[in-house]
Amino acid sequence: MTQTVSRPAASSGEAREPTLPLDVEAIRADFPILTRTVRDGKRLVYLDSGATSQKPRSVLDAERWFYENVNAAPHRGAHQLAEEATGAYEAARATIGAFIGAPENEIVFTRNSTESINLVAYALSNAATAKEPEFRRYAVGQGDEIVVTEMEHHANLLPWQQLCERTGATLRWLGLTDGGRLDLADLATVVNERTKLVAVTQQSNILGTINPLGEIIARAHGVGALVLVDGAQSVPHQPVDVTELGADFLVFSGHKMLGPTGVGVLWGRYDVLDALPPFLTGGSMIEVVRMEGSTFAAPPQRFEAGVPMTAQVIGLAAAVEYLQGLGMDRVEEHEKVLTGYALAKLAEIPGVTVIGPPDTVARGGAISFTVEGIHPHDVGQVLDDLGIAVRVGHHCAWPVVRRYGVPATTRATFYVHTGYDDIDALVEGVRAAQRFFGVTPEEATA
Repeated sequence: MTQTVSRPAASSGEAREPTLPLDVEAIRADFPILTRTVRDGKRLVYLDSGATSQKPRSVLDAERWFYENVNAAPHRGAHQLAEEATGAYEAARATIGAFIGAPENEIVFTRNSTESINLVAYALSNAATAKEPEFRRYAVGQGDEIVVTEMEHHANLLPWQQLCERTGATLRWLGLTDGGRLDLADLATVVNERTKLVAVTQQSNILGTINPLGEIIARAHGVGALVLVDGAQSVPHQPVDVTELGADFLVFSGHKMLGPTGVGVLWGRYDVLDALPPFLTGGSMIEVVRMEGSTFAAPPQRFEAGVPMTAQVIGLAAAVEYLQGLGMDRVEEHEKVLTGYALAKLAEIPGVTVIGPPDTVARGGAISFTVEGIHPHDVGQVLDDLGIAVRVGHHCAWPVVRRYGVPATTRATFYVHTGYDDIDALVEGVRAAQRFFGVTPEEATA
């Protein structure tokens, strides 16, 4: 079904909120895609950065530079281009590691957060059958338990379900409160001496909740368990330092932090990485290969089989440099101000319910909501007709929408180029959806 609605005028005469921490107009000029129009000439209002972020020109230029000037496989060949590719690739590793306070030998490049999590999950099950004794330290088997939360993205749930199916381990989880936060009342019993690993998101992709990782990590380490943190929604939006974090693994994706698609990062404590068997095998990750058997390289090369995604890694390093230029403290504060503004404006609309924390305390810039009397997909379609890009559905977090008794939500996510005008457009668009479907304020609150 195609719907056509007229775009509402931006609100005027209202008291303007304080100046945003970031210069939105200057930042928008760095993003070529934000100059385009959609849906018959409407300005693109991009509020779907939680799904994938747009790319500044510097990132596009970095990838283009590699293909136009180097374009060789790193760690292979003795010619100049191969040497330059190796140098650029490893320099990018150092840049990305420094961004999260990690040494470069603890940075493993993958395709995305999902592959990073699967790498760890498969390494833990591969450990059970490894012939090398040093690789059996973290083996998972029957009687062991893996702990996740009801808040997780499918990428941080399904790999652990599959690990338990492969090994006979048991999956346990921490639930959610009515207010959209983790229920830690049973933390001491759910995380126990049988727990081998706890996997938890730092910031929910659907609720925006920022979790109290310190308490969870302390409990896990107290019983000898490893901790993996899903940072896909946190690393792009707030300062993250792995030393302060205190976990054993952190994963994040390039495409959610202004970088290219097809590249992700697994950070792991070196002593833990060094005790894990490989996930994928083949070229580049080997030490010695004989027909009778092979030995493997030290981390991080052990986990980077095949020719790596060199241009994407270089592009991600450029994205990191762009974010560092803005300052991650300012990025975090910018989104906090916008989130508070959006929550307040949405609260003024009868029939709109935010699924998740109602304020900015321990909360990031992802706002999921429902509109009484209108399916979220229909809300999203009206917004799209107005040039406003949001996401609708269960957001790869099906257990969360089930927990709160809704079929789906409409989700708006913010980033460095988001301004008050974008939030105003969203709010007016929701009101337009109510008018389009004939949902009056009285009906919406009935």
